[in-house]
Amino acid sequence: MTSLVNLHIQDHVAWIELNRPEKLNAMTPDMAQLLTQAVQTCNESDDVRVVVLTGAGPKSFCAGSDIVELDSYATPWDFRNRRDYCDLIRALKKPAIAAINGYAFGGGLEMALACDIRIAAENAKLGSPEIKLGWIGGGGMTAQLLHSIGASNAALMVMTGDPVSAQQAMAWGLISEVVALDALRDRVATIAAAIAARAPIAAETAKVNLRAALSMPVEQATAYERDLQTICFATEDAMEGRKAFQEKRTPTFRRR
Repeated sequence: MTSLVNLHIQDHVAWIELNRPEKLNAMTPDMAQLLTQAVQTCNESDDVRVVVLTGAGPKSFCAGSDIVELDSYATPWDFRNRRDYCDLIRALKKPAIAAINGYAFGGGLEMALACDIRIAAENAKLGSPEIKLGWIGGGGMTAQLLHSIGASNAALMVMTGDPVSAQQAMAWGLISEVVALDALRDRVATIAAAIAARAPIAAETAKVNLRAALSMPVEQATAYERDLQTICFATEDAMEGRKAFQEKRTPTFRRR
């Protein structure tokens, strides 16, 4: 795949790397097209069980959209109907981890929020700076922040546009862990390997269940979870899990 968006798959883990470090990995329409292909590959490949999203270089995960490119849209309606790269990350069917290796601004933060797990390097800064340029985020920023950090903290971020440190983001619950920059990939690889070792259908079902629970009342979410559990329980992988437990061995899952 082109160097602007790298895709590497090994041991059931797909690493998608935004590779435009000289521009802080700011997204362009061409990059969005390439990201589309990467996401499609991950969704369609049974060899992929976990996806890691990160940025190239030591400074930036993704600084959002390349502002210069925004003037290329003929009308605001064309801009509204563009291929939204945040939607692409939400379209991932496999569990997704954001390895935040620096700036996660605007659409970059929205992509991180679209991932299921977020791990950040110590140098990371997370922000919603759109208001400083006269608009607001449009890739799910407000809804995702509300669910992650609450109304007051979300308002602070989107109304001032000022970034927060990785340490503050973790205190608010926006990310799960903060690690040294040079340890980020190894830590994320460890988490990804753990998820990849689980039953793939169950892991994908857990992702569906987590997202559904955000928009359901507790009673409905519990009923939905029980239905999903029943589906998983009927798979060959679940049978293998029970058999392995009885035989006191590590199960071998095959996505069946």
